[in-house]
Amino acid sequence: MYKMNQNETLHNIEITIRELVPEDADTLLQLQLALDHESSYMMLEPGERQSDANRTREIIAGFAGDPYGRSILLGAEAGGELAGYVSARGGNANRNRHSAYLVLGVRNDFQGRGIGGALLRRLETWAAEAGLVRLELTVMTHNERAVSLYRKHGFDIEGTKLRSLRVDGNWVNEYYMGKIIADT
Repeated sequence: MYKMNQNETLHNIEITIRELVPEDADTLLQLQLALDHESSYMMLEPGERQSDANRTREIIAGFAGDPYGRSILLGAEAGGELAGYVSARGGNANRNRHSAYLVLGVRNDFQGRGIGGALLRRLETWAAEAGLVRLELTVMTHNERAVSLYRKHGFDIEGTKLRSLRVDGNWVNEYYMGKIIADT
């Protein structure tokens, strides 16, 4: 388990970035369910998440139990609640073990306060310490706020996935973005 917490004050709110543990399952599930309702930019639609606290607990334990130490699940606490999270799932084959795929979500009430950036900074520090070389993600091309955040943190658009998703009956393209964090 990655034990270092990071505290920051962003827009007059103290933020704590820390690795989530199985005891955070209820809180993480509530955050994910809220994001499913608040945002059409996340993968799952409202009512589609087939998880409960026990399954979420298993998922959190799976991140912590990655045999290569190349996966992590970080949460951002603000104002006494879980405001956002970022997950990094490391590759499990020899050929992609140097990389991790990211998913990031921040509640609407906490957006624009630097929480996404704080999560990315903490994740990148962890990734470098874990020996990762590459971080990658996908983002809907029309999600300009997220694209801007990722670009600000050094991610480059590497390609476009056409008709990657179907959201509210419409085709949506996604950018495939990546960042090299080590020159090894």
